[in-house]
Amino acid sequence: MAEAAGTYRQQDIRGRPVTGTIARPDMEHDIRSAPLSGAARQGWWTTRGFAVLAVLAALIPMLWPAIPPLTDVPGHIGRYRILADAGTGPLAQHYDVRWALIGNLGVDLLVMALHPLLDVEPAARLVIGVIPAMTVAAMLWVAYEAHGRIPAMAGFALPLAYSYPFQLGFVNFCLGAAMALAGLACWIRLARTRPIWVRIVVFVPYAGLTWLCHSFGWAMLGLFVIGAEWSLRMRRGEPWIEAAFAAGLMALPMAWPLLIMLGSGSDRLAGDTGKWFRWSAKAQWLVSMLRERWKVYDIAGVVLIVCALWTAVRSPRMRFIGVLGIPALFGLITFVMLPLMFQGGAGVDMRMLPYAAALAVLAIRIEPDHDAPARRAAAIGAAFFAVRIATTTIAFVLFSQGQSRALEALNAIPRAAAVLVLVNEPNMTSWFNPRLTHIAGLAVARREAFDNEQWALAGQQLIHPRHPDAAPFDRDPSQIVHPPGTEDQTIDFDKAIRAFDRCTFQRVWTIGFPVGRAQSADLVPIWSDGRSAVYSVAFDHAGCLSKGPCGARRRR
Repeated sequence: MAEAAGTYRQQDIRGRPVTGTIARPDMEHDIRSAPLSGAARQGWWTTRGFAVLAVLAALIPMLWPAIPPLTDVPGHIGRYRILADAGTGPLAQHYDVRWALIGNLGVDLLVMALHPLLDVEPAARLVIGVIPAMTVAAMLWVAYEAHGRIPAMAGFALPLAYSYPFQLGFVNFCLGAAMALAGLACWIRLARTRPIWVRIVVFVPYAGLTWLCHSFGWAMLGLFVIGAEWSLRMRRGEPWIEAAFAAGLMALPMAWPLLIMLGSGSDRLAGDTGKWFRWSAKAQWLVSMLRERWKVYDIAGVVLIVCALWTAVRSPRMRFIGVLGIPALFGLITFVMLPLMFQGGAGVDMRMLPYAAALAVLAIRIEPDHDAPARRAAAIGAAFFAVRIATTTIAFVLFSQGQSRALEALNAIPRAAAVLVLVNEPNMTSWFNPRLTHIAGLAVARREAFDNEQWALAGQQLIHPRHPDAAPFDRDPSQIVHPPGTEDQTIDFDKAIRAFDRCTFQRVWTIGFPVGRAQSADLVPIWSDGRSAVYSVAFDHAGCLSKGPCGARRRR
């Protein structure tokens, strides 16, 4: 492709003439080769009002619960308390904070920034509560930049803002994913309106911010940008090999966070990597994209999205535009190729899938002069989004009520105590999960306690337990008790009760196990609600020097 500086004339996305001087004329959108029909120009789904309502609707499920009822969030809130009180108070006896630049700090840094004004719980609620709205806004923006307007099929993608990664509470990743979608929208816009060097200047720092939120969000940003740039260059007539090479070079300046990761040493990323090509797990992730509470209903939502994509494949009135379709294809290939575990992170392949699916839906274009199908698609998509928002709101109220009942156990936990937590965790194949896996994180936040549910993977968290004698019951996932005989099983309940360090822990909190399930002569039940129990640990064991929260061992 010839590249030369000069004056050019083209139209912006509102159809107004634009004149400017840049290094080269840049991309022309796929849709601009055909005139827009009346519905495409003036349909209600193309208006700013629809976009604003969609973004505001995405906030609704997060308004009622005091704590976002997402699986990992209570544990995150416990970590925020540890970071906010670093080096002071009782938590300094339990946790060491080692500050470093790592690619997993998005919500953490925002909560710390708000901490002078808000305590960690309301700050976390505020930051996490806006992530779905940010994701919806980013989806609509990227669709607008790619199509020149919001496409009729956009409503089918919007429920994926509450996809399974968000339901699991992967909040740093979901924030990074929203930034990846917004970054893709910005890249497409700058490719149309500015010379190349502007994108480099903008995206070098933007890539760093996205990596700081979450390293996998940063990887998604690079993957999507390469796909979009490849499509734009082939659209302008470049051979596909040259276009692919040039797209990779364009994204290369965004790779600089690799220098931080490589310079930090191999011990900074010490987690396991494995479980490649687990097709049964990938099939489970596919049907779980909208997994929330009700299995048949949630799977039906996924089926509707798949039907929308299949209709676009088969219908002569629809097609996929490359600037979003190729990034979506790259995301799908990455989902297939990634392992289940990567450097200690679980479900890494699953995280990519809903955002690739969203881009695929947003890539669908209904051809001009097909106003009736466009109106029907927009109405069905908007109704789908509205129904999912309503049911998510109900589900979150119910989850929040269950978590509040479980938190009544905090009344039996002394301030600054060390607590062994054992959670009856359903098998992954069981659709419903009460989301109590990390509920004990609120004992850290509210009671300044030590427990064994906090994450402490090298290179992925800043906190480190200060109770070496408690190992292996000093960190996640030692609190998770899966049903016996399942592949997911990490710890045996009875073995944990026999083996935990009596000189470290003063309380045992069993969640989902009735009182009396923990059978040991030195465990005294002090609280139960019929579903869970708290036990006091007797302190008459030989070898323990003190009864304090950091009970030391007597020298023998």
